[in-house]
Amino acid sequence: MVRAWFMDNETTDQRLEHHLNPPEFLNLNELFNNTGVEHFKINIATFQTDGVLEKIRKDRGYSYEDEIICSKECLQDYENKLKSFFTEHLHTDEEIRLVIDGSGYFDVRNGKDDRWIRVEVISGDMIVIPSGIYHRFTLDGKNYIRAKRYFVGEPVWMPYNRPSDDLQCRKDYLKKLETGFAAV
Repeated sequence: MVRAWFMDNETTDQRLEHHLNPPEFLNLNELFNNTGVEHFKINIATFQTDGVLEKIRKDRGYSYEDEIICSKECLQDYENKLKSFFTEHLHTDEEIRLVIDGSGYFDVRNGKDDRWIRVEVISGDMIVIPSGIYHRFTLDGKNYIRAKRYFVGEPVWMPYNRPSDDLQCRKDYLKKLETGFAAV
């Protein structure tokens, strides 16, 4: 079961494990209602043959896939890449990750008061971060994650660091915060 909780506004490297006993957890419905972030549990042992992931990809139009491994041994320019992943940013497209192995944290801003919500992801977690939401990523103390990345059409890799409130995707996201999110 994925865990999500409100955290402080710490700006240092969050790979430190000082948030393991957070005071205020959110369930998946609260996470979705506060942020629009969706979660799917995928069986890693059978995901290539059971049809569950294929149905999600078809329903949501995910036509492109690749894989990333974040570790000191596998990621070129490891320290700088992690710093860039941890810089608060948004994208014009959804960010979709399926964790195959390892673990890490996605931090997303809640809509009401701009507080950080930390979402722990482990093997089998598929997370969909909506376009226009400010977020960041970091590894946990294991310093390893292997994940599939999915996109609608050709991938758009461009992060827009905060502030980027003038982008249309941000305006659209804020409107959804007011009117409510609808799961696809």
